[in-house]
Amino acid sequence: MRRVLITGANRGLGLELTRQYLERGDTVYAACRNPDAATDLKALGTTRLHLIQLDLTSEDSIAQAQKAVRRHTAALDILINNAGIFPGAGPEDPAKQNLGNLTSDNALTVFKVNAVGPMLVAQAFLELLKAGNKPRIISLSSGQGSLTWKASGEPYHYSASKAALNMYMRALAAEVGTYGLISVLVDPGWIRTGMGGSNAAIPAADSAKGIIRLTDQLHAEENGSFVTWQGQPVPW
Repeated sequence: MRRVLITGANRGLGLELTRQYLERGDTVYAACRNPDAATDLKALGTTRLHLIQLDLTSEDSIAQAQKAVRRHTAALDILINNAGIFPGAGPEDPAKQNLGNLTSDNALTVFKVNAVGPMLVAQAFLELLKAGNKPRIISLSSGQGSLTWKASGEPYHYSASKAALNMYMRALAAEVGTYGLISVLVDPGWIRTGMGGSNAAIPAADSAKGIIRLTDQLHAEENGSFVTWQGQPVPW
């Protein structure tokens, strides 16, 4: 039985990852900003599901989340840095990421959630992971964060934040590998979620299944790699 922490677990891919880990008998620490309002997440309720309040933009919230998890367990086996934002992706979000509408406030908000937050979460939970069984850190990036693949302008902030996440986690991998941890970046694909939209090609269940399978099969030599949810290399 694995002990898994998933950020952004209240919807989309995070919710599906939580569901699938629970279905196979693992214990999940499901983190989101407002657990009280996480109706779909609560509906998965078992004694192996623990809802954790976590706001990636708050260092105090990250510290409190670590304390909350530690009250339940002395070790973690898997951390999935899933939480992220894509301003402008939904019709209810007027924020733009195209040239002519870029602002520093929008940029810093996206970077804080998509790049800095996951790095601080990994840092906060490192000791619990070091005590785990074959511990691994899975950070969900995007093909938009690949410099090689980038062939469009918009979305500027999202793409840049994922490229920054890639560098943070590549650097992290170089250090945590000495503790026996494996840290990889995964492009989950274009998923049919609130962020990806209804025209996306991949059901969330398929991507989640692939990510879980990939996580189970990771080897030490793959530490620091950037791959798709199907395990194919992504160019930096």
